[in-house]
Order: sequence, then C-alpha cells, then structure tokens
Amino acid sequence: MATAPARSLDAYREEADRFIAALDEEYYLHYAGHKDAFELEPIYERFADLTTLDACSRLGAAAADAGRGEAELWRFACEGYLGNLTRGEAEEIAGLEASLTARVDGAEIPYRMLRPTVSNEPDRARRSTLEAARAALAEEHLVPRHLALAEKRRDGTRTLGAPTYRTLYERFGFPLDELAAQCRAFLDETEELYVAGFDRLLQRRVGVPLEEAQRHDVLRAFRATDWDAAFPAEQMVPALEWTLAGLGIDLRGQENVELDIEPRPSKSPRAFCAPIEVPGRVVLVIQPMGGPDDWHAFFHEAGHTEHFAHVSPDLPVEFRRLGDNSVTEGWAMLVEHLVDDPAWLSRRLDFARPDDFATEAAVGLLYSVRRYAGKLLYELELHDDVDPGSMRARYVEWLHEATKVEPTPADYLADVDEGFYSTCYLRAWALHAQLESFLREELGRAWFTRKEAGSLLKELWSEGQRLTAADLLAEVAGAELDLAAVGERLREEVSA
Repeated sequence: MATAPARSLDAYREEADRFIAALDEEYYLHYAGHKDAFELEPIYERFADLTTLDACSRLGAAAADAGRGEAELWRFACEGYLGNLTRGEAEEIAGLEASLTARVDGAEIPYRMLRPTVSNEPDRARRSTLEAARAALAEEHLVPRHLALAEKRRDGTRTLGAPTYRTLYERFGFPLDELAAQCRAFLDETEELYVAGFDRLLQRRVGVPLEEAQRHDVLRAFRATDWDAAFPAEQMVPALEWTLAGLGIDLRGQENVELDIEPRPSKSPRAFCAPIEVPGRVVLVIQPMGGPDDWHAFFHEAGHTEHFAHVSPDLPVEFRRLGDNSVTEGWAMLVEHLVDDPAWLSRRLDFARPDDFATEAAVGLLYSVRRYAGKLLYELELHDDVDPGSMRARYVEWLHEATKVEPTPADYLADVDEGFYSTCYLRAWALHAQLESFLREELGRAWFTRKEAGSLLKELWSEGQRLTAADLLAEVAGAELDLAAVGERLREEVSA
C-alpha cells in the first residue's frame, strides 16, 4: 500500500474512513457481547500507513496552506502516530485493570468493580477501605505504566515538531487559553453556589458536610439509590421513542439505526453508540438496568446516535467522523439532560417530585463542570514543558480547589483525557446550555414536543461537525460560546 500522503487527499480520506469504521465495528462486536476477543492490532496493521511520521509531516504541510478540513486530517494522523507509539503501554494498562483484584474483608473484588462497589456501599468505613485498596493497586501497578506512557507521548510530540503536547493542540486550533480563562472565571463565579448546594446534598445523602467529605462519599452521594424506582429499566426505550416522536422522528422506522437491546453475558452494562457507517449504520447499544444513571447514559448515547444518523453522506470524512467533538457531545447532552427536566419528567414518567430531582441533578452537573474546569487547568500544566512525574501535587491542588474534595493522588495521570478531550466536554456543556436556552425562548419549555424543534435539529445534525461548536451557536442563536452560560442555567435550580 502506498504511503498515504503520496496519494491524493481523497484517497487518504477514504482510507481514514475505512479505518475508523473498522475500529467502531470491532468496538461494537466486543462490547455488545458478540465476540470475546477485542482485536485491534490487525486493524492498526492494515492501516498503518495512515499514521506514519511521514504522513503527519505531509498532512501538516498541506494543512498550513488549506482549510480546517485538512487540519482535521493532520490531527487525525498525529493522534494516530502518538497512539501507535504508546499502544503497548495502553494495552498493558488495560490488561492490568482487567486482571487486578483487591481482597477486602475476605472477598476478591476486580479492580474495575471497586468504584461501583464504593458507590453502592452505604457503610462509610467500608467505602474508605475499598477506595484505599483501589488506590494501593493503582499506585503499585498502574502509575508506573501511566508514567511511561506520558513520557513516550512527550517524546513523540517533540518528534512531531512541537515542543509540548499543549503547543501541538494549539497548532491544531484548540482555543486552550481562551477556555482556560473561562474555566477560571467559572470556578470563581460558581464557588458560593457550589459550596452551598453540594454541602446540602452531601449532608442529605451521606451525612457528612462538604468540609469533611472524602472521594468515596462523593461517589456514594451521586449514586442516589432512592430515585431508582422512578426510572424503571423497561421504560427506557419507550421513553426515548416517545421523546423522538415528539420531535417528528420515528426511532423504529430509521433504517440506518439499529437498537441492540438483547441481553448477553459479556455485554457492557453501559449504553454506547457505535457509528460504524456515518450515516449508513449507527448502532445504539443498551442492556437496560434502570436507575437515573442508566437513563442518563442511554439518552446521552441516543443523542450521539441521532446526530450521526442524520449526518449528510456528502460530507468528507473530516466532517462526518472527525471535526470538533464538542458538537456531538453537545447534542448528546441536549438529549441526556431531558431526563433532568421537570417538564419532560412530568409528561413521560409517573414522577412524584420532579423539582427535587432536578435540583439534585443540577448540583451533580455543577460538580462535573467544576471538576472538568479544574482538570483542564491541571492538564494544561501537565502538558507544558514539565516532568510528568512531578505533577502529583498539582493534580491534588487543582482538583481540590475545583471540587473542595481531595482526589486520590494515584489518579494524577490516569485521570487525564487524551487529546485534550476535556475541552470537548467543557465546550459541549456550554453549547448545550445555550442551545437549550434558545429552544426554550423560541418554542417554549416543552420544546421537545414540537416538530419545529425536530426540523431544526435534523437540519443541524446533517452538518455533522463541519461547524465548530462556536460557529454553530453563532449561526443558530447569534451568541458567543461561553462556559458562564452553564452557571447561569444552573443558578436557579441549585438554589432551589
């Protein structure tokens, strides 16, 4: 196979499209429980020429003289190059996470089940023991591998011609400084609101004030088991069908959308979307378990599903599959957070206290956005010209400042999003808040029951990710993307 940049960009686009499709199909088959082995290596080998150093160099040169589409292809190649460079460490980490166990009170608990076990444990002392066991395993087995990965990534970034990982993403067009300023302002402006709201939630849920709370208390508080009965498993799919029907979308009638709802022993308990062909074959996978967490995950992935299913097939791969992921995350959040909306809850579920649930959900969202704001500010330091191994204390400082709860220090490298994906979530939260405000102003609080809303969404979904989140919001609502909109949206609900 010829080296990708020696061919035309159109040929490169076609190969990139096939590569991503193969990865998504393999992900679907494994995590939906259709096959036991997760076989990525043959796929990477088949498309190895897409992400060579030479491919990165040539695409970088092409991007310098072209538009955003070519820049997206360049980023795709560079991320693939770094991914290949660190694949050994990533596979080793995944293998350890899957095989490590902790013995707690005579029981063997798999590493990946420790966090869920903590969230489901009502006894505070035992939660502390479980989290300490997880941290000890991470410290001994995972931190050294994460550190090796971080150092390889730093060396690979320099090979790509950028002095730091942060600089590389600034060259890709990521507005890191602008978003960092918004994060600092958001943390300052929501501090009082957050402390009061989260303190009330913690005292009600786990019986401790915020100033005494530990990480395991947070996991337990957000588990909120007393809401489970209000979100039954058997109502998840009908609720989504009803919601989409209100927008003029027949979920069962979408020939390019597959619902994989069959139970399988090895099927992931968490909903996910597999956009195998965009828009030709998009699979929404769910193994309904019930409870608000499960509903949130399902509706989030349904937002991705409808976005990808409506993308125009005429768009090039850089806007059908690549582009600004803040956009697809924004659509996912728009659908997901209907589950928190009293107007939606009152119409769809037999819900006794929708306002109380909405208040708790708003506190949870505020916690998440503040946590990600702190995480991004930490990641900007981590990905500057520093030794990754020296950043443990800064991780603890930033996350404690953001959440007022000390994080587990052993997570200082594991709790990092590749490719500055944390920026996508932050910008998506802003996009969601501002788009939802626009829809409410134009079509009313129950906008999700209006066919006009569905028509607008389908038109915007057809654009894939041709527009950035900022450009999309400017085009639709004439507004500037700003994280402050999230605080404005939540202030009334958290204070209730």
